[in-house]
Amino acid sequence: MESIFHEKQEGSLCAQHCLNNLLQGEYFSPVELSSIAHQLDEEERMRMAEGGVTSEDYRTFLQQPSGNMDDSGFFSIQVISNALKVWGLELILFNSPEYQRLRIDPINERSFICNYKEHWFTVRKLGKQWFNLNSLLTGPELISDTYLALFLAQLQQEGYSIFVVKGDLPDCEADQLLQMIKVQQMHRPKLIGEELAQLKEQSVLKADLERVLEAADGSGMLDEDEDDLQRALAISRQEVDIEDEEADLRRAIQLSMQGSSRSMSQDSPQTPHTNLTSEELRKRREAYFEKQQQQQQEVDRPRQLSYPCERPTTSSGGRGNNQGDGVSEEDILRAAVTMSLETAKDNLKAERKK
Repeated sequence: MESIFHEKQEGSLCAQHCLNNLLQGEYFSPVELSSIAHQLDEEERMRMAEGGVTSEDYRTFLQQPSGNMDDSGFFSIQVISNALKVWGLELILFNSPEYQRLRIDPINERSFICNYKEHWFTVRKLGKQWFNLNSLLTGPELISDTYLALFLAQLQQEGYSIFVVKGDLPDCEADQLLQMIKVQQMHRPKLIGEELAQLKEQSVLKADLERVLEAADGSGMLDEDEDDLQRALAISRQEVDIEDEEADLRRAIQLSMQGSSRSMSQDSPQTPHTNLTSEELRKRREAYFEKQQQQQQEVDRPRQLSYPCERPTTSSGGRGNNQGDGVSEEDILRAAVTMSLETAKDNLKAERKK
């Protein structure tokens, strides 16, 4: 297939591609075909001038654009036919009634030129196989002998004009090579437009895939952020629980102190606390602790109460001085809680005995 010459479509130069694919080489250029078209225009002008240069038909002819070429690069059948005459080749309309009456099998021909809506392409036999050399295809398309007649009939049904190329085509490398071997085509060529559309679609799909992957990476990052947030919330809840436990402990100490205060008030004269100084309150607490210690020792001799420090046994004044040095307010509070709990246990035991 690589040895087959195949010009792909450029602009509207399908007539040039058709001729070169037919002849299997770069035989014609747009300049050469334009020269043939200008020559045909001049011949037509001269024929029109024979009726008089002042006639209405002649003036109308001069105002009309060329019928053999246009600015897009299209060339008429007359240009193609004149170009092939240089090589001794002739075009015969395949789907004309005259040719159809000859009942010639298409596989016995050598090549065809097809035209539809200003597009030209070649179907040619190279070696022993037929190929569609349409310049709109990405490469030559293999056509079997059994499919050739059906292919041409389909083109006729679609409105194509088909011309049989009569004469000896110039020798070419592809024709000589394919006389000895046959080729197989695993994948048929696509139209150039379809290939571009497919490439564009693939590009769009690739871009979509990249966006999906980026979004997936972003979501992964979001998931990590969410995990960090969940861990932070869990730690926060733990801290709140700890704070709640500490608050409960503080409330228990306060309730215990309230219970101790009520017990102290029952064992001491009813004196408004608001009238007592801090020194008097301290002395009352110490007196209460000593009384509770004596009661507990009588109930359970082996058991010793645990105090933050030993109670001083000096006089009241000495006790006050040593208290400020050895026993803190926090130690007193802890001892009060312990004593309150022990008192509650003793009261519960007494109730059960009753």
